[in-house]
Amino acid sequence: MKKLLAILLTLALCLGICSLATSCGDNSKADFVVGICQLMKHDSLDQATEGFMDALKEALEAEGKTVEFDTQVAGDANLCPTVINVFTSKNVDLIMANATPALLAAANATTSIPVLGTSVTDYDSTFSGKIPANVSGTSDAVPFAEQAQMMIDTLNLVSGDQVGVIYCSNESNSLIQYEAVKKLFEGKGIKVKAYTFSETTELQAISTTAAAECKAIYVPSDNTVAASDSIVGTAASQKKVPVFTSYGGTICYASLAIDYYELGKETGKMAAQILLGQAEVSDLEVKTLTPTVVYNKDLCSQLGISVPENE
Repeated sequence: MKKLLAILLTLALCLGICSLATSCGDNSKADFVVGICQLMKHDSLDQATEGFMDALKEALEAEGKTVEFDTQVAGDANLCPTVINVFTSKNVDLIMANATPALLAAANATTSIPVLGTSVTDYDSTFSGKIPANVSGTSDAVPFAEQAQMMIDTLNLVSGDQVGVIYCSNESNSLIQYEAVKKLFEGKGIKVKAYTFSETTELQAISTTAAAECKAIYVPSDNTVAASDSIVGTAASQKKVPVFTSYGGTICYASLAIDYYELGKETGKMAAQILLGQAEVSDLEVKTLTPTVVYNKDLCSQLGISVPENE
């Protein structure tokens, strides 16, 4: 069944790409053609793509240049190479890869086309410390120590309490985040248990189990969870267990997170520098944003969590 689904998704993707060929290929009248490979649809990735397009278009228009975007949502990590291969065959001017699997697919497919990533947590770990010369971008990394301490302080967590971390085992960035917060919590004597899954169909069961076993739930910047995080939110609310996410969203009682639209904008500004000949990809360091604290006051009230007066 999974193989059949993968075949159908690939066919649908190829048909969708082919339908755009006349507007996105060599016949484009725009000064630049940019291929965007977004791993999947969910709010954070959508906002990053929107910010990227807005910022790049604005920067190029200010110089009298135009850009055409070929935007594709892969839907699955295994389909990212299919999208990227179409971009390389068209020899687009730049590839924007939204999320780690998309970035890896792009980096593996070309060494000549500039590649910018966004919504990627750790570039060094992704490329084992050797980021390709044609790759740079923006990172959605957040200070894990501050996130862990925020949960400890707002939830009055003490030694012996258990925090559950829900993430998809197929996402390498999520494992990095899990290991970071695990070390921080355990340093305070707080137990940490991983609740992992590989298929979205498993998310309901592990969320229910986590809510039953833990005092709080932490969700890293995991694309697969974020795309279906209402499942986690529903399971947690039934047990009145607070959820803290690394990326924000409606299910968390509070977050220390970045603005993904602004993250995308920074990536768009980098793209403009490259396309306008103002900088080489190798000249641009990976950028991060300063996160902000946000409380969901209604949810905090339902859970009996005190919100600081200045928030």
